Amino acid sequence: MSHLTIDTATSRATPTPAPMKRLTIPSIRHRKGQEPIVMLTAYTTRMAQLLDAHCDMLLVGDSLGQVIYGLPSTLPVTLDMMIAHGAAVVRGSYHAVVIVDLPFGSYEASPEAAFASASRVLAETGAAGVKLEGGATMAPVVEFLTRRGIPVMGHVGLTPQAVNALGGYAARGRSNAEHAQIIDDARAIAEAGAFGIVAEGVVETLADEITAAVSVPVIGIGASAQCDGQVLVIDDMLGMFERNARFVKRYDDLAGRISAAVATYAAEVRSRAFPGPEQVYAARD
Repeated sequence: MSHLTIDTATSRATPTPAPMKRLTIPSIRHRKGQEPIVMLTAYTTRMAQLLDAHCDMLLVGDSLGQVIYGLPSTLPVTLDMMIAHGAAVVRGSYHAVVIVDLPFGSYEASPEAAFASASRVLAETGAAGVKLEGGATMAPVVEFLTRRGIPVMGHVGLTPQAVNALGGYAARGRSNAEHAQIIDDARAIAEAGAFGIVAEGVVETLADEITAAVSVPVIGIGASAQCDGQVLVIDDMLGMFERNARFVKRYDDLAGRISAAVATYAAEVRSRAFPGPEQVYAARD
């Protein structure tokens, strides 16, 4: 388990290397059909510290656009934003494999453009790999990157960066044609060299078929318990928002607990109960 030392002068928790070896891309790939892979998003150093000992993978998702910046979608997220948060998560972790999303517009134009973006991410963050969205049309990009030493995780099914083309965030794979296309997409991405694939927002039977159809781990989100692993947005599963997608299980009501704590603080400030004797400094004799 990761250990923390506390700098009492600044009251900031800083991680120190624990006696554990960071997992690797090959070790994740070899988990296909084995113990399920635990993955969560992380966007900050402190959250990475808290998640690291429990997770096999940490995803610096472009969901930070909505979660951190209050943007209406992932589309306005920039490469610089992803790199800043990716570096923060790497600094806070010693165990989990860290993967950083390539944001919309940073990889679609050409394999060369994708390499320029992905190489910046790896060089400037220290992350282990990148994730990109798209099916068979992105296979040449995946192959180009992997042949040049950049580990790539694919993403099929509901692809949020294509929300305008898809017409919304509804589950994918309900029609026979779409069902078959998504399986073909997953196969193409795996055959191009991706070490793993996220399957998002697909019907359960399709998720099971994708998992069986490819030789690399399939990480589900709104998919199936039979996938090789699961990922959720950390703020969703901790209950930081009032509304969540159907597939989110809330493991806490952190928003409610934060609100209650702040209400208590506000009441104590207004009544002058805070700061009390324990929080003020006495004069020297």
